[in-house]
Amino acid sequence: MFNDVLIVCHANVCRSPAAEQLFRARLRERAVEHAGAFHSAGLRAQEGADMDPVMQRLLAERGVEVGEHRARRLTSRLVRQADLVLVTERQQVWAVERIEPTARGKVYALGNWENSDVADPHGLDEAMYRDSLELMDRLVKGWLSRICQ
Repeated sequence: MFNDVLIVCHANVCRSPAAEQLFRARLRERAVEHAGAFHSAGLRAQEGADMDPVMQRLLAERGVEVGEHRARRLTSRLVRQADLVLVTERQQVWAVERIEPTARGKVYALGNWENSDVADPHGLDEAMYRDSLELMDRLVKGWLSRICQ
């Protein structure tokens, strides 16, 4: 069981906060007792930025409550505190380990089990958002089946 799961993307305004909220929502659906926390951060986040409104709307369409989100930049402290770090693109594993070298072995791609990356739809057409969200939802469910047994 992982008590603290950190999801990382580039700016922490689209993919990582969406995945964070998907983890929470899918966990509630499973009625699994999980005392841990899900958080998100961005490799190059602009502190305090709002979540992408298109992604917020698409999450709401799926019944996923977003609430208040403010972007935060990834720090070595956040990485050290996490039991598991999930990145939206495989190349970000290296970037996280560069920020915190002791993270090796606890940083994985969200798409690890499918050998896939979650494309960044920020600023693109809505179909890209939908594709990314659909993939993240599937990947989140796969991770939950592994970490909540």
